Parts: sequence; C-alpha cells; structure tokens
Amino acid sequence: MVYSTKPVASENGEKPLSAQELREWNHMAEGMEYYHNHFRHSFDTIYEMADGKFHSHGMTLQQYLRQASSLYSHLETHHQIEERHIFPILAKKMPQFKAGARESGEHLKSHKQIHNGMDKYAALLNKYATDSTSYSPTELKENMDSWRDVLFKHLAEEVEDLSGESMRKAGWTLNEVKAMPM
Repeated sequence: MVYSTKPVASENGEKPLSAQELREWNHMAEGMEYYHNHFRHSFDTIYEMADGKFHSHGMTLQQYLRQASSLYSHLETHHQIEERHIFPILAKKMPQFKAGARESGEHLKSHKQIHNGMDKYAALLNKYATDSTSYSPTELKENMDSWRDVLFKHLAEEVEDLSGESMRKAGWTLNEVKAMPM
C-alpha cells in the first residue's frame, strides 16, 4: 500500500483527517490495488509455471495456455474500462490521465507500452494453442520480461495517483471522489 492511512493535516492548515475520512479518500486506490494485486499475482504465477511447473499443478499445456490467456483478456478489459470511464473524469484535474495525440498522460502511455508486449504475448499463446509442439517456455518468458517492468511500475503508480493524498492535491473534493465510477 503506497497511500497513507494515518491522519494527516491538509496543506492549507485544515484539521487532520480522521481514519474514516482517510478510508473514504482512499477508496479508489484501495479498489484499484485489489485488481492490481490480482494482475501481479497472475503474471508471476504464469511466469513461474512457464517452464512446465503447470504439470505439477495438474494442468495440461492447453489448460495452462487458457490461464495465461485470461491474464491478457482481464488486463485488456481492465484497461478499456479505465480509458473509457475513469481516466476521462480524472483527466479533468490530473494530467497523468489525459488523452490526446501528443500530450497523452503517463498512464495512457504506459497502457500503450504494456499492450505492445501483451499483443505479442497473445500471438504466442495462440501459436502454442494451435501447435503445442511450438511451445517454448524461453520464448514466452522473454516476451513477459519485455513488458513486466512497465506493467508493474504502472500498477504501482496508478494506485499512488488515486490515493487520497494525490486526489486532494489535485483539487478533488471528497464528494467528487465518492461520485467517481469505481
């Protein structure tokens, strides 16, 4: 958890936030952290099992590939929801969520970098599902290595940017935060 859960005074000298107020301010970060922890765990599990350890978990190659494909589809859906429903709202006060040809915010740039690797990942999984003799744990791990750092950095930064502290600094009110789709 990268966001504060201890009462802190606001920068303009207001009284410190209570524990309840902090929970309310941090609800978006906490919700996002739940999903992001799932993505990190799924990524690490798929990576760890790539060398054949999936057999020791009672899985066939096809079952493993379906599990690996679910990481792709869940991340793809998660990013689509963010980009269509959440980022446009946040972009009103937070440039890191902004969309635009030249001035896209950092989170959209990260999504693009992540999806470059993910698209190649999906193509590999399709190749392996079509021809199981083409399966290469080395090739799969090399692909995952190519987008792991940007994914994990993005997951952490996004939660930090949704923390109550960041939301307050950006000028959101608690009522605005409570009304956001999350």
